[in-house]
Amino acid sequence: MFTGIIEEQGRLISVRRGARSSRLTFRADKVLEDTKIGDSIAVNGVCLTVTDLTPDSFSADVMAESLRRSNLGDLRSGQPANMERALTLQTRLGGHLVAGHIDGTGTVVRREREDNAVWFEVECDESLIHEMIPKGSIAIDGISLTLVDVKSNHFTVSIIPHTMQETTLSQAYPGTRVNLETDMIGKYVRRAMATGSLGNDINIEQEREYAPTGISLDLLARNGFL
Repeated sequence: MFTGIIEEQGRLISVRRGARSSRLTFRADKVLEDTKIGDSIAVNGVCLTVTDLTPDSFSADVMAESLRRSNLGDLRSGQPANMERALTLQTRLGGHLVAGHIDGTGTVVRREREDNAVWFEVECDESLIHEMIPKGSIAIDGISLTLVDVKSNHFTVSIIPHTMQETTLSQAYPGTRVNLETDMIGKYVRRAMATGSLGNDINIEQEREYAPTGISLDLLARNGFL
């Protein structure tokens, strides 16, 4: 479990590719403090297990599913990546609950400065949009951010100078692919409301038209909650 508060930007220093998987080695500093083999480090929001460790680097094995779901396969040697160690019970929860399990990717389609902030518009699949609400939480490349506006196929966030300086968003421009993890609590609520269970038998039409509890998205919308 993570908070979405990035601790440092590490750098990819080597890639060893398998048939469908990869072994990635990163140079890092702060996230290696008190870290041991088997610990978890989120890299661009993807929870990775440390399998090898030196005083200034760590390695992790990335399976095919993680490469398909995320932008880790896009990284090239020397490229920076956002890093965060798993939280502890003594950690301040400054962001929001982030699992490190990427739901999919989005593409930056607009970047625009407004005074001291930078606006990003990110396009993504409709299935992810259904798990977002204005002023809700979203993790972009592992960064805990607040959603400003949510449309049918894109959303916007506004980034303060500190976040721009401390994360890879400073290098994100239109065309950049980013990892997305929607709000964990929202996902569970959405699934339970739609089906009355947390199973896999769910689709968009079920959400709109059927809810064993008697509560549906249409009912909430008719009564002014959406």
